[in-house]
Amino acid sequence: MKILVTGCAGFIGSHTCEKLLKRGDIVFGIDNLNSYYDVNKKFKNLEILRKYNNFNFKVEDICNTNIISTFKPEKIIHLASMAGVRYSIENPALYEKINIGGFIHILEESQKNNVKQIVYASSSSVYGLNKKVPFSEDDPITTPNSPYACSKMAMELYAKTYSQLYNLNCIGLRFFTVYGPRGRPDMAPYKFLESIKNEKLFYKYGDGTSSRDYTYVEDIVNGVVSSCDNKKNVKCEVYNLGNSSPVSLNDFISLCEKVVGKKAKYETIENQLGDVPHTYADISKAKRDLNYEPKIKLEDGLRKMYKSFDE
Repeated sequence: MKILVTGCAGFIGSHTCEKLLKRGDIVFGIDNLNSYYDVNKKFKNLEILRKYNNFNFKVEDICNTNIISTFKPEKIIHLASMAGVRYSIENPALYEKINIGGFIHILEESQKNNVKQIVYASSSSVYGLNKKVPFSEDDPITTPNSPYACSKMAMELYAKTYSQLYNLNCIGLRFFTVYGPRGRPDMAPYKFLESIKNEKLFYKYGDGTSSRDYTYVEDIVNGVVSSCDNKKNVKCEVYNLGNSSPVSLNDFISLCEKVVGKKAKYETIENQLGDVPHTYADISKAKRDLNYEPKIKLEDGLRKMYKSFDE
């Protein structure tokens, strides 16, 4: 199958490409290689992907790419986005331009070129300050707490609209705190493990009772690829992809200490603007439609991630 993957040099994107390439799909990846975090990490991801003869890559921006017209993919996995809750508060217009505007461009190009299906990355951030847990796809999403969350909500609305207008199959995936080898350096799993290893100080936000539904990247990728295959011929839906097992910040730090074998050094400061108190995924819908079944427990996943630091 000919599949276009946007954001292919990123964390989830590179792992997704690798799984598709291993099973024999023809993958064209695009990425603008922005400097939101160390671009050398993206170059290393591309080195892994370039070992496969069925992989092609081009530096392209999702806001103006014409790769859909030239490559003519059967399906698209759209993972390119500006990430980061806190950065979005400082740069809200950037998220409107790239996450919303870039996705509209992908949708427009897709309907013009008869693309069968788009799988796109949404986020657990859309649930915002919702108090009911676990978060279900049927819950109202009316309390987003960052421009990043707003941009993902808008993407879901545009996907639904384009599905109605042009009969596009659109599957949105609400990712819950993804971690693992090659993980983003701006996220807590990487920052905590790396800081504890090197005996560096890091910040702990709040009293440590906030919790996150950490999900191992391999489990997430299985959900992404299953959505791409879409064996139940889903038309236009959104799905939670999480681990359905939230862990408090205090417990997470303790687990990181156990994995590294050293005590953490941190300074406790106030909660940050844009943070949400809890995330917790109800994954029953993804289990039903996507055969999604997360397998990796947090401690095992963190050990795999920590081991990758030396690779």
